[in-house]
Amino acid sequence: MINIESQLFEKINFMDTPLVPGNYEKCTFNQCDFSEVDLADINFYECRFTGCNLSLAKFSKNTMNEVLFKDCKLVGLHFEYCNDVLFTVTFEKCQLNLSSFYRMKVKKTKFIHCMMHEVDFTETDLSSSVFQQCDLSGSTFLDTNLEKADFRTAYHYHIDLESNRIKKAKFSKEGILGLLYKYDIDIE
Repeated sequence: MINIESQLFEKINFMDTPLVPGNYEKCTFNQCDFSEVDLADINFYECRFTGCNLSLAKFSKNTMNEVLFKDCKLVGLHFEYCNDVLFTVTFEKCQLNLSSFYRMKVKKTKFIHCMMHEVDFTETDLSSSVFQQCDLSGSTFLDTNLEKADFRTAYHYHIDLESNRIKKAKFSKEGILGLLYKYDIDIE
């Protein structure tokens, strides 16, 4: 397995030019296309992805430690196939629609200005995570640990208070409707 450090990858289509399996440390990926690429046996440490398309990329025991995704398209990704021991990522202005974090430990994760339609957070540990200006339309929260999570500026979420752990989670007054949706009540 090779080790690659501090390298810049720019405007590369990795379907045409496959990324060599190995450890990538402090590398930057700008406007690269990873869509539908098999990323098995590739680990990312302190890497930055900007303006990349990783839609439908395939993960298998990948390590993602201190990875930043900014302005990326991450549609249909199954993060649950990543190694969650060192999994620390930040998402800024990303599209994560139809992705899954099923049963992952993603404590203290920052989701900033992200579109997150129909994301699966079933049995996920999101404690102390932040959802800043995120659209969570249709996302699933079931047996999810949301303790101390911050939803104050998030919107379009539906969270069942009885099926999730939400102690000390933060919500705005406007967001209360997303917590009471299942009761089919009118609030004026």
